[in-house]
Amino acid sequence: MITRRRLGLAAPALLGMATLSPRPARSAEDWRKQFPTIVFGTVTGENAGDRVKRYKPAEDYLSHTLGVTIGWAEATDYAGIIQGMISKKVQLAHFGPASFSKAWILSHGQVVPIAEQLDQYGNHGYYSVTLVRKDSPYNTIADLKGKTYAFADPNSTSGFQAPSYFLTKDGYPPQSFFGKTMFSGSHENSVMALYHKNVDAVSTWWNNDTLSNPVLMAKKGMIPAGWWKVIWKSPMLPSDPWAMPTWLPKQMIADVTKAVLDMPANGKEAFAVVSSGLSTGFAPGNIDDYKPIIDLVKYNAAHHVGETG
Repeated sequence: MITRRRLGLAAPALLGMATLSPRPARSAEDWRKQFPTIVFGTVTGENAGDRVKRYKPAEDYLSHTLGVTIGWAEATDYAGIIQGMISKKVQLAHFGPASFSKAWILSHGQVVPIAEQLDQYGNHGYYSVTLVRKDSPYNTIADLKGKTYAFADPNSTSGFQAPSYFLTKDGYPPQSFFGKTMFSGSHENSVMALYHKNVDAVSTWWNNDTLSNPVLMAKKGMIPAGWWKVIWKSPMLPSDPWAMPTWLPKQMIADVTKAVLDMPANGKEAFAVVSSGLSTGFAPGNIDDYKPIIDLVKYNAAHHVGETG
């Protein structure tokens, strides 16, 4: 049975915020006086320690470039960063498409994408996939009837929203087709559960054969390489957006947007870390790229896709 908390009913609290000391500001623009600290939140499938390590160089780059302190917002789950932005506690976030869409919906369109990360081939997008073990007898979704399936988080695009929507459209509604479904809490937790044979299949993110959640986990030494297989892949999903709320000063949004878009050129080391060295750069944010996911999230909520009871 899937259990999920509705973001609109009970918003999780941000756990804490650590700050980085900035280098001297290069100007005294009004927005810097109003926002001497930019609070930055991220939504990723990694564990908390790896997430902090991945984004610290980017925070240092942004602090130096913008002349402000960067505050790090940590939350218990994806919903914490969403709520942090719409409650005006977070000014910059790296979302997934579905978590961005939820923030856009709940803020009535007052959150906008400022940058979209490309993969190492310059492609704009990625996929949700269903993974099973290579040594399992499962080769199609149909083979998983009555089996145990793990999703990542209710607000994860590739880890729940997209697979729930597309599997339902394909005739495999998760709440009735699988024997048991659960939320693992993160993409890494899902894959670890599959590796240890605690579940039969999982949903996770996948760009290509060299850039995916299990591949990165193997590179980090968390799991061996090559023991999984992909038996289902979604249509392409838009890239993870960096986003800001529209209620911020216009010049602040413009300056932060430029700093993020310039990171591949002006903060090469930081960008290499945040992208695992597997990206050609950023494309400017475009809300039209996320309208299909906004519609998907709305559909799932209206039709209780993936829910039980």
